[in-house]
Amino acid sequence: MSEYIIKNGIVYDPKTGVKGEVKDICIKDGKIADKVSSKAKSIDAKGKTVMAGAVEIHSHVAGPKVNEGRNFRPEDKLFSYKPGGKNTRMAGGFSIPTTFKTGYEYAKMGYTTVMEAAMPPLYARHVHEEIKDTPIIDQGAFPVFGNNWFVFEYLKNNEMDNVMAYISWLLKTTKGYAIKIVNPGGSEAWGWGENCTTIHDPVPYFDITPAEIMKGLLTANEKMGLPHSIHVHTNNLGNPGNYKDTLDTFKLAEGVKPNNKFGREQVFHHTHVQFHSYGGDSWANFESKAKEIMDYVNANKNMTIDLGCVTLDETTTMTADGPFEHHLTTLNHLKWANVDVELETSSGIVPYVYDPRVKVCAIQWAIGLELGLYTKDPMRSFITTDHPNAGPFIRYPRIFKWLMSDKSRQEMLKSFKYSDKVIAATNLASMDREITFYELAQMTRAGPAKALGLTDMCGGLAPGMDADVVVYNIDENKIKDPEEIEKAFGTASQVFKSGTLVVDKGEVVSNGNKRTLWVDAKVPTNSQVERDVQMKFLKYYSVNLNNYEVSDHYVANPYVIEVEN
Repeated sequence: MSEYIIKNGIVYDPKTGVKGEVKDICIKDGKIADKVSSKAKSIDAKGKTVMAGAVEIHSHVAGPKVNEGRNFRPEDKLFSYKPGGKNTRMAGGFSIPTTFKTGYEYAKMGYTTVMEAAMPPLYARHVHEEIKDTPIIDQGAFPVFGNNWFVFEYLKNNEMDNVMAYISWLLKTTKGYAIKIVNPGGSEAWGWGENCTTIHDPVPYFDITPAEIMKGLLTANEKMGLPHSIHVHTNNLGNPGNYKDTLDTFKLAEGVKPNNKFGREQVFHHTHVQFHSYGGDSWANFESKAKEIMDYVNANKNMTIDLGCVTLDETTTMTADGPFEHHLTTLNHLKWANVDVELETSSGIVPYVYDPRVKVCAIQWAIGLELGLYTKDPMRSFITTDHPNAGPFIRYPRIFKWLMSDKSRQEMLKSFKYSDKVIAATNLASMDREITFYELAQMTRAGPAKALGLTDMCGGLAPGMDADVVVYNIDENKIKDPEEIEKAFGTASQVFKSGTLVVDKGEVVSNGNKRTLWVDAKVPTNSQVERDVQMKFLKYYSVNLNNYEVSDHYVANPYVIEVEN
């Protein structure tokens, strides 16, 4: 394999504590190395920024809901297709890009690892088919557990051994990476025309509450020692006043210590917190509660979050939170699709326009940025858009600009139609903090990699780690215009994936050798769980158990993380 030396770059690497020092980075045999031979190819990075490849902890880029979004929104594809080139295939789409464009655009921005945040087990084969079709980036997928009948019944009966055996079986069967929880109990309730809007609402017919579901899965996760913590989208997303439910959810992790061998320090990850940080009791007095949320997060080191920043674009919302999508279509009266996934979850899709002329949308934009600016530990707060829900991932460089430049934020605030009302309902106008390049590397590289249990593999530049390296044509100390930030982080100068040069001068030059990450938890199954699985497939599922498993040929270049219990 080729050797490279990236010379004289300005390096930012929280993994090794390097803060903007001029250094050489060596690549050999796909890994970061201490040195290389004289035959190594040299990349001149003088005056440029060098970071590890970015790690996306939460995005919706593969599977049935993504594909259905593409099907029923042809307008998302208009005017955005580009013909194939020497190293690329025809690709297009904006908020729901094709698999090819997904891989190309993430790579061009310097992202090398991306997690699909919600995989319905019944449709795991579809998810892996799209992951296999997505070039360059390593990927994993989180199967959803928060509305699963097996989980409900085992937790209700206090059968923790069965909970862990079932989780292990499902992770292996679906080739999944982590325990995802979406609107626990609420998606199941929606099948009966109801919802769980607090964490203490009982789930119809199961006599269990969202709090009991989350606490039970959290306990199982730590007993099993999985690489990632539970990954939670709690109840009552998107409604005024929901920050109280979010704080109630956070408190479920109080006093719980992490148990794993992967360097993970949190026991609870809450995703797209922007959608869960709302004050007021109606859209008329809707306001930010980002400070209250971040005061709690900053004080509790056993949890991490991602932001879910609004980008003020037209987009396509999609989530396993079925009742929310039904609620959303009653608000905006646009296209709507919902489905109940038998015994496991639900899902929905609704287009949405985050119009800066609408007060609520502008407040949502401010809340996402406030969360990032209030953080005291950038290793525990990660930048996302919950792609595509708050905006497409290709807007990440724009979010970086807003977080890094008070000037750009103030200009946006002044441009809103209801500027005075937005400023009154938020705290952003008084916040002059500007995220540094080192903090950006924490929020997009080292932090999410550590939270995923991948801290020794990616997100850093220590010798022996995967050679995922990015060179950006920008110097933090010579920025004159905030637009330079968006431009530089939007198109990397060079990107290496596992030691292979995949992007050069902003163009894809190789499709690399992507991997699919999944976790083998190695908890032995037992006769009770085996019997329950057989019975439910015979009695309730519409597919045969033999047609359920994700067999090996679905999984591209698998990288199995084994958990020794």
